[in-house]
Amino acid sequence: MQDKSVTPRTTRTKGIPVLRFFLFLLLLMGTAVGTLIYSDEIKKSRFAQVIGLSELCNFTPKQIASAQKLAEKSETETAREDRKPLYWVDPMNPTMRSDKPGKAPCGMDLIPVYAEEDESGKNLPPGTIKMGSQRQQLIGVELGDVREQALSKTIRTVGRLTYDETKISHIHTRISGWIDKVYVDFTGKLVEKGRPLLTIYSPELVSTQQELLIARKSKDLLSRSQFSEEIGINSASLYESTRERLRLWEIPESEIREIEKRGTPNKTLTLYSPLSGFVLKRSGFSGHQVSPEMELYSIADLSTIWVLADVYEYELPMIQIGQKAEMTLAYFPGKTFTGKVSYIYPGLDQETRTLKVRVEIPNPRYELKPDMYANVEINIDYGNRLAIPRDAVMDSGADQIAFVAREEGYFEPRRISLGQQVGDQYIVLDGLKAGERVVTSANFLIDSESQLKSALGGMGGGAHAAHGGGAPAGGEEKKEKPAAVDRPSEHEGHGN
Repeated sequence: MQDKSVTPRTTRTKGIPVLRFFLFLLLLMGTAVGTLIYSDEIKKSRFAQVIGLSELCNFTPKQIASAQKLAEKSETETAREDRKPLYWVDPMNPTMRSDKPGKAPCGMDLIPVYAEEDESGKNLPPGTIKMGSQRQQLIGVELGDVREQALSKTIRTVGRLTYDETKISHIHTRISGWIDKVYVDFTGKLVEKGRPLLTIYSPELVSTQQELLIARKSKDLLSRSQFSEEIGINSASLYESTRERLRLWEIPESEIREIEKRGTPNKTLTLYSPLSGFVLKRSGFSGHQVSPEMELYSIADLSTIWVLADVYEYELPMIQIGQKAEMTLAYFPGKTFTGKVSYIYPGLDQETRTLKVRVEIPNPRYELKPDMYANVEINIDYGNRLAIPRDAVMDSGADQIAFVAREEGYFEPRRISLGQQVGDQYIVLDGLKAGERVVTSANFLIDSESQLKSALGGMGGGAHAAHGGGAPAGGEEKKEKPAAVDRPSEHEGHGN
């Protein structure tokens, strides 16, 4: 029988130190790689990019800080689990308390209240309530910022175009006579300033001119005479009074000098237009007899036109003289006319509860016509003002209240003073500071709970004992039933 080969024991014994040496080298290499794997040098190296270590270990400081916050939150929650609750409350009505966990009448789990939470709310203003994040989400609590911002408002209304009353001229003659010639012969005609309108024959005017010529000759003759000085003075006075009479009839000085130079009177008097504009009314026709009380022409300058805009009485405090206004008309699509508020009328229309605001619009090309209807926008600039959202304000008529969000889920009711409402914002005059946050949604529910808490707090400890101390003991309740919660009388709670 052939014998089997046997491996000597000494050979296996010699291989053990070699194996241990290689294991030791592997351990050293692993330690070195583990030490350098998070360093910037290894992450930036070509080796790290090839094997993917640069992406695996590229933790930013923001990610590290986030991980630390999660760890701290986890530690806090762990420590909170070790605390002993004072009592449990209904998340929908904190005035309902129980001495053991269970279900609220609404079906939600009762929320534990700890000693430090109960003590922290005692130093806050009256009416301050605490609300957990779960309950805030359930009732739809939303917050808005109190901040300074540029505020402006536009009042939109309608207006009617009309004449500028300060640029309407009524033409009368100051002497009686008959119309001789008519130069402006129809209504609506555009006339330039200084253009002749008509001529009037007046016997009184002719006789006065003749008196002027006689007085002029007498003055010149007697001023060189050696007779009494008093006669010369009287003739000069008669001459000056005759000239003054012609001037009062609005005969230009240049025309009076021309009569004296020519030595013969004019048979007619010419009336000229005192301004450039359109003829609104014409009563003078050739051959008609005229007198001073008769209006011959009415002329309006349309280079500036008025817009009478209707503004509601509650918008009146926002409007001031000098504010910019813009006007658009359906007749000129895409074109905007700009003007300024020039006057606010004192009368209020009792039926529409509106008043008139006058806006002056330049009209150099005479595009705008009286009695047109227009859309008017009055721009009001408030500048940078402290403001809050409109939904954050609870107005009872006497007071304005806003609920300010504080740390740890507390909501503080605060009385504020408000200015004008600008869009969906209110200007804050007092009571809030920039950077605070206020409740903009579900604030009616928060207000109800705040008033209920204030009413119960005013009743003292007995009230709390009556409403919250009646929870049944754990031994008296069956195990399959949730913890009982005593409900306070709704009429008692709201009545106080």
